[in-house]
Amino acid sequence: MRTRVKICGLKTVDMARKAIYHGADAIGLVFYPPSPRFVDIQTAAEIVNSVPAFVTCVGLFVNAEQEEIKKTVELTGINLLQFHGNECPDYCAGFDFPYIKALRMKDDIDLMREREKYSKAVGLLLDTYKPGSPGGTGESFNWDRIPDSMRSEIILAGGLDPENIRSAIETVRPYAVDVSGGVESEKGVKSADKIQKFMRSVNVADK
Repeated sequence: MRTRVKICGLKTVDMARKAIYHGADAIGLVFYPPSPRFVDIQTAAEIVNSVPAFVTCVGLFVNAEQEEIKKTVELTGINLLQFHGNECPDYCAGFDFPYIKALRMKDDIDLMREREKYSKAVGLLLDTYKPGSPGGTGESFNWDRIPDSMRSEIILAGGLDPENIRSAIETVRPYAVDVSGGVESEKGVKSADKIQKFMRSVNVADK
């Protein structure tokens, strides 16, 4: 089975189209104002409207208010939620909308227990833990910490880039990978060249 790819933190229609052209299965739109990858609702709607069929548009939120999320879904047309904060299972499931839950790999995390807690999620995304940061650290974590029984179903994130993605896929064999800073020319600005190199390495790893 091939590895699915999400390019997260896209801020323009042009870059979203380039990510899809190079093979992205999903694009991520960040609705977290402190992030350098934050996108406003109007721009997000323009990006979503430019996306062709069979590409998933994911909205990333960090401890957001319910009404804010409902409004964003309604006005942009995103079709998958990604919760990247301290949201509890009941909160995540309360929108009656498909969602991914991001888990930061703290030293004491029990992934099997988290999988049970967030059983209604359509996917669990594993990201690097860094105190004070909800994600986008640019750092990877020890992939050996992922239980063998979960590897084929998780979304792997954290410090992935064109240089290490082949090793990551060959080591973990995840269902999908999620990249943001690893395909940027500067913080918040995506590089079409790096996206292309990243996708080529994914394709090589899948063979």
